[in-house]
Amino acid sequence: MSTRSIVPFGPQHPVLPEPVHLDLVLEDEMVVDAVPSIGYIHRGLEKLVDKRDFKQYVYIAERVCGICSCGHGLGYCQAVEQVMGIEVPDRARYLRTIWMEMSRVHSHLLWLGLLADAMGFESLFMESWRLREKILDLFDETTGGRIIHSVNQVGGVQKDMDQGMLDDILRVTRDLEKDMKPVIDTFLQDYTVQSRLKGVGVLSKEDAIGLGAVGPMLRASGVSYDARLLGYAAYGELSVEPVLSTEGDSYGRCAVRLQEILQSFALIREAIGKIPAGPVSAPVKGNPDGEYFFRIEQPRGEAIYYVKCNGTKNLERFRLRTPTTSNIPPMVQLLKGSQLADVPLLILTIDPCVSCTER
Repeated sequence: MSTRSIVPFGPQHPVLPEPVHLDLVLEDEMVVDAVPSIGYIHRGLEKLVDKRDFKQYVYIAERVCGICSCGHGLGYCQAVEQVMGIEVPDRARYLRTIWMEMSRVHSHLLWLGLLADAMGFESLFMESWRLREKILDLFDETTGGRIIHSVNQVGGVQKDMDQGMLDDILRVTRDLEKDMKPVIDTFLQDYTVQSRLKGVGVLSKEDAIGLGAVGPMLRASGVSYDARLLGYAAYGELSVEPVLSTEGDSYGRCAVRLQEILQSFALIREAIGKIPAGPVSAPVKGNPDGEYFFRIEQPRGEAIYYVKCNGTKNLERFRLRTPTTSNIPPMVQLLKGSQLADVPLLILTIDPCVSCTER
């Protein structure tokens, strides 16, 4: 007769980059339940709307998370711009899109390295992070920052890219795509990878929808939803097609992210080919008065930004729902019935960001 025991997992674990904390209920080596504990990190970022005006607060929003900083700045700025009725210049919309897709590549390569490290695939870990450095160098060249970029502002962007910078992005992403294809093939065809990930942590299409999964976790279960299809920034003028898998297992979630890297390269090239000339920011007059609810597709999934303004320079309320917040319930569901040894990899296949989740 099997006995039940409770094993604490985290908040620090040798193979997890994030301070996730779970109480795992085990029967022998099988997980029968997982109870997440949220709240180890609290920085009071949403409360800082009292201290910083609506123009300054974009720098706070970007610091919700380093890896997702570009998207947080974009989502916040677009919400305020909708309240104020600001028409963002076309060139600024395209620049935001290019930086956002570069951020997606950088995030997915970071994730791939961490997953490879957790599996003991050290050569893949080093290679994926070596390739990621090229994207960070492009960020450094075009924004002045490798992780926190601070280029988004209410009304547009703070910096333009000259033709030399755009040519550098085209050259580097073209070379990266050539380097990435053998990496992706090696990873997806490796026997050890397949044995550890295929058929493990299956999330059905019905559960993915019912439990509110977002991003690659949702699309790996066969649900064709991507917030970029809403057409914010310049996405409405680009060829965006959700990357799907139907397996719903850990292998499918990995395959979706890897294919999204190649998709991002194509979107960057398309955006650079279509980018118009013109200004990169619009004048901002007065203070915002009203409220708005805005959605974007972060690398980890759909993020929601809510702003409430009262006609003063300080927002009355800012609220953010991050992708990991949405993905925790389906993560708990797919942990049930898994083996204890598979838990670290299962968590990594949802690419959690606790910094975003616990603000």
